[in-house]
Amino acid sequence: MNINPFDLLKNAKKMQEQMNSFQERLADITATGAAGGGLVEIELNGKLELISVRITPQAMEMGDTDLLQDLIMAAFNDGMAKVKDNISSEVGAMTGINIPGFPGAM
Repeated sequence: MNINPFDLLKNAKKMQEQMNSFQERLADITATGAAGGGLVEIELNGKLELISVRITPQAMEMGDTDLLQDLIMAAFNDGMAKVKDNISSEVGAMTGINIPGFPGAM
């Protein structure tokens, strides 16, 4: 089996360019996590940055701080799972390789 080192370098350079392009697109990948039937919604981007938090007036009227904190945490975790799935799908489409849980290392 003959492996041309120049082909390997060419492919590595192409993959590096694709990864650089993908990193720039991470901010455009978004997901919304929700909890309490939509009482709390959290939007995150592919850089795992918090974009927005929406808390309905009904959630504020509950008067239970611990419950509201739990709803925020649950919505955040839901959003994180969704954005990681979106990233995994994007990486799979780009590379042709499906790596379950790939973004879990983030």
